[in-house]
Amino acid sequence: MSRPRALVLLSGGLDSATCLAIAHHEGFDCLALTFAYGQRHGREVAAAGRVAAALGAAAHQVVTLPLGETVRSALTGDQAVPKADSVEEIGAEIPVTYVPARNTIFLAHALGIAESTSIRDLFIGVNAVDYSGYPDCRPAFIAAFEHLANLATRAAAEGRPFHLHAPLLELSKGEIIRRGLALGVDYALTHSCYDPTPDGRACGHCDSCLLRRRGFAEAGLVDPVAYVEE
Repeated sequence: MSRPRALVLLSGGLDSATCLAIAHHEGFDCLALTFAYGQRHGREVAAAGRVAAALGAAAHQVVTLPLGETVRSALTGDQAVPKADSVEEIGAEIPVTYVPARNTIFLAHALGIAESTSIRDLFIGVNAVDYSGYPDCRPAFIAAFEHLANLATRAAAEGRPFHLHAPLLELSKGEIIRRGLALGVDYALTHSCYDPTPDGRACGHCDSCLLRRRGFAEAGLVDPVAYVEE
């Protein structure tokens, strides 16, 4: 029997790489879907290609959505990316790196692709434990979008419902890293930094860097990517 297919949102970061590995481990043939949405840099998209190849994605599709032309965020414009000295400074308020409705837009587009290609399972690597407080990474959002998918589509109306998997939702960053390593994820291939240097080194102090570094420390491991101060 052929393996079931899944569509996996793959940004090129640590979480989405782990999510792809989990989907593959659970027996799915995975279509990896990456969005070039007007990010400050293209390193995420390049990393997604490396990760998709390394983890055996059946296919990898890059979709261009120019959100940077229509929504305001430090990740799509020239506004400064916030920096901090510790993880404890993260999450007091939703930061300017929040991209308005990003996961809603990504999942809606992914749902259209999934319905058009008879895929019923979608995976997204959101996390609501070690995160910056983005509202579209919370369990309530995941549950609501799955409900929406099964109200808004012909496939669901005809008895072929969708399932939205978020296997990292309630894991700490350290737990995510340990899970990924057990499944063969090479985190040297990933990119997480919001504000890398021109030569690709991570800044070490944006929310994403701080959470990633704490995760590797909790896992008792050394992060394989290069940071500015190294």
